Amino acid sequence: MENKLRLYGFNNLTKSLSFNIYDVCYAKTEREQRDYIAYIDEQYNSERLTSILMTLTEMIGAQVLNISRQDYEPQGASVTCLISESSKKKKGESGETVIAHLDKSHVTVHTYPEYHPENAIATFRVDIDVATCGKITPLSTLDYLIGSFDSDIITMDYRIRGFTRDISGKKLFTDHSITSIQDYIDDSTLKKYDAVDVNVYQSNIFHTKMLIKEIDLQNYLFNQDVYELPPKTRLDITNNLRREMIEIFSGSNIYT
Repeated sequence: MENKLRLYGFNNLTKSLSFNIYDVCYAKTEREQRDYIAYIDEQYNSERLTSILMTLTEMIGAQVLNISRQDYEPQGASVTCLISESSKKKKGESGETVIAHLDKSHVTVHTYPEYHPENAIATFRVDIDVATCGKITPLSTLDYLIGSFDSDIITMDYRIRGFTRDISGKKLFTDHSITSIQDYIDDSTLKKYDAVDVNVYQSNIFHTKMLIKEIDLQNYLFNQDVYELPPKTRLDITNNLRREMIEIFSGSNIYT
């Protein structure tokens, strides 16, 4: 409480967090690939995604005004939550009504299952966007979001737009200190990943990419036991998985 900034009027800063995760899996046959997509699609259907967003909204101290969700055929789901920073109850002749201050804020999530037609690698991508206005910042939810999914590659973008003023009228282009998105992720989580920052401090733009360090092959096999595979096959699969992850992490076709 002692660290709060004293502002003049409303806090008009807009904070946007874009959070993308990739879950990679080895599915040898076309049937296994379809089964994996069906499995992951059911695991992260719109109902579960809604539950994740509801928890996220509660964590940042916001309230949900409206929820729209949709499952897609053949796969994928979307959820959008319109949120507000605060609300209060007002007594009237007809009882109590809720008055919400809408901060032009929202949370969205979209899923994109897909698979490689040749190397037997299936990929599940999740995109989450959190846009808030005022004092709310979504960075405190990063550990929760990372833990809610099997995250092999993570790409995060955080940007602060607009400005507010302190009590003397001086413009403030941010209301909290930040040097890296990594500062808001638990050390135990960061130890599992190689992380790279690309930040533009003068524009309040922060970008972080994370790549899982260790591959436990059993966790990447769908309906297979790693000990049923010959050593050379295990090595080939591990190399294929790592190459796929590196290309997604770097955003370029390095091996193809």
